[in-house]
Amino acid sequence: MKRCAAAISAVVVLAVSLHAVPAAAAPTSAEIDSKQADPVKVLVGRLNLERYKATIKGLTRFGDRRQGTDRNRAAVDWIEAQLKSYGCSNIARLKYTYFPTDAARPAGPPIAKGADMAVGGGRYRGVTTHTGVNVDPALQPDEKLRALNSQPSQGGEREEVYCTKVGATHPDEMYIVGAHMDGHGWGEAANDDGSGTALVMELARIMSSPEVKTERSIRFVLWNNEETGLNGAYAYVAQRASLQGKEDPAGSGRYPEPKWLGMIQHDMMLFDHGMPLPDGSIPKEQRPEADVNIEFQSTAKAADGAQKLAWAFYAANESYATDYPAAVGPHMTNTDSTPFMDLVPAISLRESERGREIGAGWDPQWHQPTDVYATYNDADFRLGLNAAQTTLGAVGRLAGATLAH
Repeated sequence: MKRCAAAISAVVVLAVSLHAVPAAAAPTSAEIDSKQADPVKVLVGRLNLERYKATIKGLTRFGDRRQGTDRNRAAVDWIEAQLKSYGCSNIARLKYTYFPTDAARPAGPPIAKGADMAVGGGRYRGVTTHTGVNVDPALQPDEKLRALNSQPSQGGEREEVYCTKVGATHPDEMYIVGAHMDGHGWGEAANDDGSGTALVMELARIMSSPEVKTERSIRFVLWNNEETGLNGAYAYVAQRASLQGKEDPAGSGRYPEPKWLGMIQHDMMLFDHGMPLPDGSIPKEQRPEADVNIEFQSTAKAADGAQKLAWAFYAANESYATDYPAAVGPHMTNTDSTPFMDLVPAISLRESERGREIGAGWDPQWHQPTDVYATYNDADFRLGLNAAQTTLGAVGRLAGATLAH
């Protein structure tokens, strides 16, 4: 245990001291001239592939960030430090407890069980491959990573961090933009869900610039315990749903939990290489027709609003994404938007459809030792960047983002 603690301490030092990202570029004359025309386009233009990659790389220095471990707690600390460095305001942590004996809650809508049903409820189509969670450390060939991931999870207190961009005219209303920071499988959780976590952090960085103003609030949340059954998101809903829109203290103009207008989740953003080949192998390169999958749950109580939100994101992709288009689907499942879907319009952005495609083995890194930074190339990372462009464009529009002179 002492060796494990020492290794984690060393990783934390490396993550804080060596994680350098390119400096933000000064606004160009074209940026200044276009502020009035479309400030959201200016903000989307501030997303940068190398910064996005660097943030994912910083997260992978904590291994798989499995909940209930020192490496998970160190990653939460690092995320908070990064948010502070961006100038994010109202940084807070939500605390809850988790034990493996806790009763499981729904990870998605009720699904039919059958031989032709994929994990998550999608219907199998075409070639499928096995999916599951790797629990064998011997399958991780990197000895340093195997040692880093060796501390087992223990039940007890958990924490997750968030920050808020407070709206200038409607501080009592907000959009929630989230991703889960925990992983498992004895890899680095680079894609599941370092890719989504880095996306949310990059959006928080850009929206936290002092010249950026929004009419409505935006909260950036990095969930914990997704891999154990969405426990961090369920804890947030349980603790904070009843606080929505309440001014505290009265007359202060402050709303610790603004009314939820929509919840947007990001989970696995990098890998859309297509259906497995007839021999079960996966194409090595990102397919030219890769897209950003935007999912809502058609059976949720808030399905009508969720579908409208999904199409707003589709429109933002058309306007702002540089490389990959978007696709809208009606089956959202097995991610942190599920606890919200009956309460507020909720959508999930992914690399592929969760039920029918990821659940059928389209991503061989899913919960495996191969989910490491080195597995992915720039075409993969660019798919995640296009998801970031889509969300920043949509939320920027919905929240009424402008740039101060």
